[in-house]
Amino acid sequence: MPASFETESRKLLGRLRDVMASGGEGQARLDEIVRLIASSMKAEVCSIYLFRDAETLELCATEGLEQEAVHQTRMRLGEGLVGRVATTKQVVNTADAPAARGFRYMPETGEERYSSFCGIPVQRLGTTMGVLVVQSRASREFTADEVYALEVVAMVLAEMTELGAFVGEGAALKARHQEPVMFRGNVGQEGAAGGNVYLHEPRVVVTNVIADDPEAELARLREAVDTLRVSVDDMLTQTTTVNSDQKQVLEAYRMFANSRGWMRRMEADIAQGLSAEAAVEKEQSLARNRMGQADSYLRDRLHDLDDLSNRLLRILTGQGSDTGAEMPANPVLVARNIGPGELLDYGKALKGIVLEEGSVGSHAAIVARAWAIPLVIRAQGITTEALNGDPILVDGEQGIVHLRPDEQVQSAFKDKIAMQTEAQLRYASIRDLPAQARCGSVVSLHMNAGLMADLPSLENSGAEGVGLFRTELQFLVRSQMPRRAELSALYSRVMDAAQGRRVAFRTLDIGSDKVLTYMKPNDEPNPAMGWRAIRVGLEKPGVLRMQLQALIRAANGRPLTVMFPFVAQLEEFRLARAEFDKAMERERILGHPLPASVEIGAMLETPSLAFAPDVFFQEVDFISIGGNDLKQFFFAADRENERVRRRYDTLNVSFLTFLENLIARCHAHNTPVSFCGEDAGRPIEAVAFAALGLRSLSMRPASIGPVKHLLRRLNLDDVRDVIHEARVRGDMSVRSAISDHLREQI
Repeated sequence: MPASFETESRKLLGRLRDVMASGGEGQARLDEIVRLIASSMKAEVCSIYLFRDAETLELCATEGLEQEAVHQTRMRLGEGLVGRVATTKQVVNTADAPAARGFRYMPETGEERYSSFCGIPVQRLGTTMGVLVVQSRASREFTADEVYALEVVAMVLAEMTELGAFVGEGAALKARHQEPVMFRGNVGQEGAAGGNVYLHEPRVVVTNVIADDPEAELARLREAVDTLRVSVDDMLTQTTTVNSDQKQVLEAYRMFANSRGWMRRMEADIAQGLSAEAAVEKEQSLARNRMGQADSYLRDRLHDLDDLSNRLLRILTGQGSDTGAEMPANPVLVARNIGPGELLDYGKALKGIVLEEGSVGSHAAIVARAWAIPLVIRAQGITTEALNGDPILVDGEQGIVHLRPDEQVQSAFKDKIAMQTEAQLRYASIRDLPAQARCGSVVSLHMNAGLMADLPSLENSGAEGVGLFRTELQFLVRSQMPRRAELSALYSRVMDAAQGRRVAFRTLDIGSDKVLTYMKPNDEPNPAMGWRAIRVGLEKPGVLRMQLQALIRAANGRPLTVMFPFVAQLEEFRLARAEFDKAMERERILGHPLPASVEIGAMLETPSLAFAPDVFFQEVDFISIGGNDLKQFFFAADRENERVRRRYDTLNVSFLTFLENLIARCHAHNTPVSFCGEDAGRPIEAVAFAALGLRSLSMRPASIGPVKHLLRRLNLDDVRDVIHEARVRGDMSVRSAISDHLREQI
């Protein structure tokens, strides 16, 4: 970049800083800025468009177009060249704007006189806030140096917008982080909670965007990068417990920290007039922008660069990892994503969790279910909009988050929580009563668990036992494989806490979206149907045997119940049971006490196992239907994909017919069968399952009360008739028919 152009760029940024420091109102600042940019770029037109809402851009200031068009000209995302820049987050630079793809003529602006067009996205950390446009009469493309200078200016505009430099009248100039915002994500864990935002990774606020002394800023940047490199090297050399996969992450950090391209771009930004912090954040914004367009591998690498940028910003600003923000009352954790160990560190003080990423089967979801707190995942954009302490409402049943809600929303939400509290009081009154329907049928209700902290719910919820104890959390929260003695001690405490109630321990269910950092991951195109659960256990029998031995030792003469996950065929069950028999024989030889009795079951999560030979039903001690996975494989609908998973109803006649046939096979062979999963805890679904003949359901503790309350008020024979009549009519789903029946009966 020519030195003279760099000098002009620094002069422009200096003038922009003066405008920002002038103390004028937002509109006056914008008007002065477009004049400065047009003059500096030797362009007849400079315009700034900002978002007035999520879908609409508004012309907020212009030099060269008709002034009457300011705050009157608006366009939707993707509309016109400006809308194209905002949608694609890419520069549009053309010598013949009217001939360019997407051009839209706006007669009120008078822009027909100008041929050249260069549009730059105004964005911060991947979030587009508006579009900066320069135009000229001469038919020419703006040079690479000019485009680069405009990108630097756009970054400064984004920071100014974030810091509230352009607050004024109208929706496009409203103050940021003050308006109510609703985010629509996916349901991770049901429930409703209100509280205040606590950011897992508070953003570093960059207040000194423009600098006078490039040499001083370069020295600050280089010193900070040196510190960063040393810290990464120290992590690699001093941490003896780092495994191979963690080491790969740190090696990637070191690669980026030593990247000359990364340094060169930041140095060029500083030469243009940015501060060291602003240069880092500009490159971070570009990386965030590229994340959404990259494949999974590159996205992971860009995440590494993003995390490294945060580290560098904290070094430059001196904020460190602790910004001093105290955890507010009724904290709702807001994060891009979070690991199980970090989440467990927060403890049960959290009222809710909101993630920008995550999945319904992730370890964060498992912990949220264990704590019975609402979780919303994939709430795009919330980490850049939320501030520590902001009021927030989490509706885990709808997958909706209200940030800074208005009084009307707060009132409706308060009523919803009050109704839930009133219902819980009703459920507490029947806690010690059986789930006995009016027809006399009794359904055994069990709870799902995965943490020691869950076990008090056995008593409080009225659960008759633990239908599923997830053992993977103890593996997920560690950086290395847990020891057999540690697992045995934990499983023993679980049995102690159960006080003689049955606990069904599911062996290690990893793979899919539950990946151990210390186990080499497989690059699979469809991990949900790949190397996971019992498939991992059978290919790594040492891990499976170690866990089985820990369970046998934990029983210490007490009854033991074990089930293997994701069994797809008879042979897998036989191989897994053979491993258990070997573990039992080893413990006998060592002279250790053996369990008083043993139940070995299988989780039926693939349709194939329902069609296994009769001998399977004779050999297995019990079957637990894993509804979450079974439903996605039955309908070929990925439960992580909102576009398809909600299209298929659990009460679909085909699915219920499949379950009915499976239940009949189990009854014919006297094989105990239960249903485990989210649907078991939904009252209408639970009633339908019981009407089909299921007499054991396992669910989250908070669902036991509502399910028992409804079961005790119904005759299951009548519900079975409703299902049969709907099937005869050819209904796709029995949901409406059962709902109508409930309204008549209750």
